[in-house]
Amino acid sequence: MELGIGIGWRPEIAHEVEALAGIDWVEAVAENLCADHLPDSLVRLRERGVTVVPHGVALGLGGADRPDPGRLAALAARAELLGAPLVTEHIAFVRAGGPLTASPGLEAGHLLPVPRTWDALDVLCENVRIAQDSLPVPLALENIAALITWPDEELTEGQFLAELVERTGVRLLIDVANLHTNHVNLGQDPAKALDELPVEAIAYVHVAGGVEKNGVWHDTHAHPVTAPVLEVLAELRSRVEPPGVLLERDDAFPPARELAGELDAIRATLRKAAPPAGSQAPVGSPARTVTVPAAPAPAPSISAPPTPAPSVSAPTVSAPPAPALSVSDAARDRTAVAQTALLSALVAGTPAPAGFDPARLRVQSRSLAAKRADVVAKVAPELPEILGDGYRAAFLAYAGGRPMSGGYRRDALDFAEHVLIAGGPADPVARRELTYWWRDRSGSRPPGRATRLIRAARAALVGR
Repeated sequence: MELGIGIGWRPEIAHEVEALAGIDWVEAVAENLCADHLPDSLVRLRERGVTVVPHGVALGLGGADRPDPGRLAALAARAELLGAPLVTEHIAFVRAGGPLTASPGLEAGHLLPVPRTWDALDVLCENVRIAQDSLPVPLALENIAALITWPDEELTEGQFLAELVERTGVRLLIDVANLHTNHVNLGQDPAKALDELPVEAIAYVHVAGGVEKNGVWHDTHAHPVTAPVLEVLAELRSRVEPPGVLLERDDAFPPARELAGELDAIRATLRKAAPPAGSQAPVGSPARTVTVPAAPAPAPSISAPPTPAPSVSAPTVSAPPAPALSVSDAARDRTAVAQTALLSALVAGTPAPAGFDPARLRVQSRSLAAKRADVVAKVAPELPEILGDGYRAAFLAYAGGRPMSGGYRRDALDFAEHVLIAGGPADPVARRELTYWWRDRSGSRPPGRATRLIRAARAALVGR
């Protein structure tokens, strides 16, 4: 399907998106939409014939667990509500721990890279097939940006994506900003990745901005698109004409004229990078021969019980032997242990797993904590209002020893409870307001009571 030029729809810029000229389609974060009701802005866009694609961020298809049926059903419902031609997600894991490792569940609150190993590929492919069977429309998966890389990887990014497409038939959402991020942070060549991946499987392309700090590129989606990212887009366009290209912006939203200028830059890049008529290789023709390492023969599962030697004195009738674990189950176990160790190091302060760069893990850990603080401030804006300038420092201190175990709203409640138990905040008025806020959202009282109590407390103080 030809999508054209699009932009990420966000509530903060809904009016600007509707007013932009030349927008063929938009993408909306699936988890931010109600299952049975669309925002008025999206309704108006659809009435104008603008395609809306739901973009999921919480499935964690690269995780060791099989996809959660409830999350899949929610994504399917949003695709049907929007009349979307496809849905998209990420090649990432977002949680770890739990039953597979007999440890507490951990939430990253962020997209973390899947190790490019045959084990992880086996797990990902099975999870993708489960998702495909549960969704009413085709699925496309996005490559992510990374600050860290796994040790002992067996495939390049392009090889990993090619194998994924070959095994599952899934489409690809190629984020050229993420390719640039991985070039700066991990030394991975975007051109090589583009040469190796199956460009004929591309459903559409993301373009986004970021910023470099101390030699690390941060894929912020809150800065303008840079020239190096547009150069990667040009590299892609020289190989294939993508069905769609979309500008992402998630924070620090600029005026509409700046968004329009970035879209114009994307259009100009695509136009200039297009091969001369008649000179483009047929879609799917690789730029060079790519050899993918053969998958190793499956090793016996170390968790399967050994088969006992036959005994001459054994009874004629015996219980059937316990079935050995499948390769997939063994791969899930190994993947679960590895991902839990990494996520625990990032969010709970446990030692860095062998082979990882501790300094780079600290950068990722700080980035995760900062993102938690930013998102909690958005879902619970009363907290920075109540705590004032002390909010961020208090939250980062809390996050350093308190891994996120649920969603961001749960995180906001846990943070407020942590502050209150520790005797904060020092200002009695702020403490009273925080207490009312926490009680209103964690107890059985109806919404709105906290607001009334806060106003009453303020009025009493003013009247003193």
